[in-house]
Amino acid sequence: MSKASDQAYLELRARILSGELAPGTQLKEEELAAICGVSRTPVRDAIRRLETELFVRRTDSQRSFVAEWTLEDIEEVFTLRGMLEGYAVRRAASRAGKAQIARLRTINENLRDVLDAPTLDVQAYLAANAEFHSLILEIAASDRLAALLGRLVMQPVVQQTAMAYSREQLGRSYSEHTEITAALAQGDPDWAEALMIAHIRRALHARLKPEPAG
Repeated sequence: MSKASDQAYLELRARILSGELAPGTQLKEEELAAICGVSRTPVRDAIRRLETELFVRRTDSQRSFVAEWTLEDIEEVFTLRGMLEGYAVRRAASRAGKAQIARLRTINENLRDVLDAPTLDVQAYLAANAEFHSLILEIAASDRLAALLGRLVMQPVVQQTAMAYSREQLGRSYSEHTEITAALAQGDPDWAEALMIAHIRRALHARLKPEPAG
């Protein structure tokens, strides 16, 4: 794929993930080409790529729209993520060495530092959170699992759920990471898997029924 196509893909994906291109928005090549600063051909290539990744849907009339999410869709994505991340942490429990456990603890303490700061930097928290989950996947050592999870985790409904977390919800996520790390340190796959599935299920319910502000 060309550099221009990659540029258009990254720009459009970022706008979908941020919600700037909202679910149900029709994607018009000419308008998007102007936004991305490229010609229509790279935009067309980018839309096709986004379609294969489930960010975009194409109608029978060949018009493209940002994918919309039903409650059933949301629950399915989080259920699949729970199954896959549960399996990943289960594999990791029998493979994690002392150095990797130490890295997980360091990453999680970075999360704690973000939470303790006077101003909450959600993007910094999300970056450290992604690093924590990525390290578990690295320890699990399965390329197929990494490819499957990569597609799920980057779905807009997952990314936007994390960005909407309150400080209290992020604090609970940090505590759950601490417990998951403890289970890995003990080499207990059943405990680790149960904790990870519960961690993902709580994210699902945060998405379906956000906590009131205040």
